[in-house]
Amino acid sequence: MRTDARRHHDPQVRGFASDNYAGAHPEVLAAIALANGGHQVAYGEDDYTGHLQRVMHSHFGPTAEAFPVFNGTGANVVALQALTDRWGAVICAESAHINVDEGGAPERMGGLKLLTVPTPDGKLTPELIDRQAYGWDDEHRAMPQVVSITQNTELGTVYTADEIRAICDHAHERGMKVHLDGARIANAAASLDVPMRTFTNTVGVDVLSFGGTKNGALFGEAVVVLNPDAVRAMKHLRKLSMQLASKMRFVSVQLEALLAKDLWLRNARHANAMAQRLAEGVRAVDGVEILYPVQANAVFARLPHAVSERLQKRFRFYFWDEAAGDVRWMCAFDTGEDDVDAFLQALKEEMAR
Repeated sequence: MRTDARRHHDPQVRGFASDNYAGAHPEVLAAIALANGGHQVAYGEDDYTGHLQRVMHSHFGPTAEAFPVFNGTGANVVALQALTDRWGAVICAESAHINVDEGGAPERMGGLKLLTVPTPDGKLTPELIDRQAYGWDDEHRAMPQVVSITQNTELGTVYTADEIRAICDHAHERGMKVHLDGARIANAAASLDVPMRTFTNTVGVDVLSFGGTKNGALFGEAVVVLNPDAVRAMKHLRKLSMQLASKMRFVSVQLEALLAKDLWLRNARHANAMAQRLAEGVRAVDGVEILYPVQANAVFARLPHAVSERLQKRFRFYFWDEAAGDVRWMCAFDTGEDDVDAFLQALKEEMAR
């Protein structure tokens, strides 16, 4: 019996829960259709994955090598495995995605230990790193081998290039490597108004988890090896971690669509601008406090718990710290000015009740 596909949602509805809620950018969908049809060699030997390498070189230099994967957690697990020994540990912020939001995958699937550090704004510093950077010769302690930072951070803050250079220099002096979780790397580059290389390979980052899904891709990220001497057995680790796509051309062509020209930057600039519009409107509402600098596409705020619960019935968003009344509002590449203004009006109405 034939059943025709039909739309099951209202495409006009927007929320502020996550940039993952957004669909795929039309230019990305067009690229997928372009790559369809006919046969291409599987497992990454296709023409699209080959061309993606050249596109990555234009952003991160001639030694960069991209390994497309299915998702961000997979990218992080593969990258961290490639940088550590069996007895190795990774220093990261306590709020880091690899610690809070990946279900223990780096530790359970990657077989490594996370050494976390509390931070006031989601950003590590050399001084904070040193709280966990010790005990290399102590067989009773997991050996610190990697520092993992997130750009931009889980709290919406952005490292400057000089801040990342200081971290890389500090880590390398102590024999550690540096991984950058770039799930929202495009938003960070748009915020800083610099090329992505300015705060990655140029300042000493060894391996990058490059994010596409939050910036308009349908699915797919990549592990980008910036320092070939820092990793080993990437091909084998990707397969072992169940992140090797057979029809890889459909991941690679999405990243190519984002990166070959300026779609990645247009999408990120727009999402960031919508967050700024939202923050400006929120600042005018009595009783609502913005918690962190709004530097990318996230706004963190504190307001009465009951107000948030009522507002959630009108717009989707998440509590960040429910006990404290902290919430997170995310903007995406397809968030419109009307969406922001409608949310602000709803917030004012619920605050006035």
